[in-house]
Parts: sequence; structure tokens; C-alpha cells
Amino acid sequence: MSDALVAVLLGLLLILAVGAVRAADLLVAAITLGVYGFVMALTWAAIGAVDVSFTETVVGAGATTVFFLAALLRTSRRRSAAPGRLRLGALLLVTAVGTLLVVTLHALPPLGDLAAAPSVHVSPRYLEGTRPETGTPNAVTAVVADYRGYDTLMETVVIFTAGLAGWLLLTREP
Repeated sequence: MSDALVAVLLGLLLILAVGAVRAADLLVAAITLGVYGFVMALTWAAIGAVDVSFTETVVGAGATTVFFLAALLRTSRRRSAAPGRLRLGALLLVTAVGTLLVVTLHALPPLGDLAAAPSVHVSPRYLEGTRPETGTPNAVTAVVADYRGYDTLMETVVIFTAGLAGWLLLTREP
């Protein structure tokens, strides 16, 4: 995908994140976070991580939004003010992690670099071996289902466990 599209999606993610944090109405915050999960799924798809995009769609945009809305049915829509020390600590933590991520960004190869290690070593191996080794004509399906089958199974277990835990928590009597 184009760098401009990814930049627009990342900008939209930033706006949605700030909007969700600043919302005084928790219903607005929950819906904003659902939209954030959907835009995040689009971002993953735009950079070629289709399996992560699928998981983000199910968990981030789907299940999490449903759990937030179900929790709001049992509580108040207005948030309570966080203590000043907690807000300052959260701001410092987010700033530190963000700075660390930006500082280490230079170690990554440029997006789309054909000389990067994954493009030189891993991708050709999967693209050339997909049909003879798995009998699957689609390379993405072969990677997700055959080469990374246990990883995909564990992702499914995590999604199922999160859904079950949310259901158990939300169906309890207050």
C-alpha cells in the first residue's frame, strides 16, 4: 500500500485515541475505541499483515466493543476523575514508552526494503515452498494454516478464552 494511506490511517488512529481518552461520556469512548480497532485492522491490512488484521477486527473492533457496551449497561456512562498523581504517572509512562519506540525505530529496515532480511531469507522460502510442501495455492493461507498452524491455534484459544472470560464476568449478578 502507499505510504500516504498508511500515514492517513496512523493520523486517524492518533485522533481516535485522543478522542477516546478525552471523552467524558463512556458510551462515546467505547464507540470511539471500536472505531479505533477497525481503523487499526485497516492499518494492519494496509501494511500486509492480514492475519493480524483479522485478529484485530475480531478482538479490537468486535468483541472488545461488545464487552465495553455490555459493561456500560451495568454501570454509569460518566467517568470519574482520576487522581492527579495517577494521571501524571500514566503520562510519564506513555511518554517514556513512546520515546523508546521512536529512538529504536532507526534499527528497523525501511518499509518495502527488498534487501531486508525477511525479504531476502524468509519470503522467498515461503513463496517457493508453499505449493510443493503444503499443496495450498495461496501463500498467506499456507503460512497461517500450515507453517504457523500452532500459532494460529493458540491465537484462536486466546480469543475464545477472552470471550469466555468476558461473558462470565458480564453475566454475573451485580
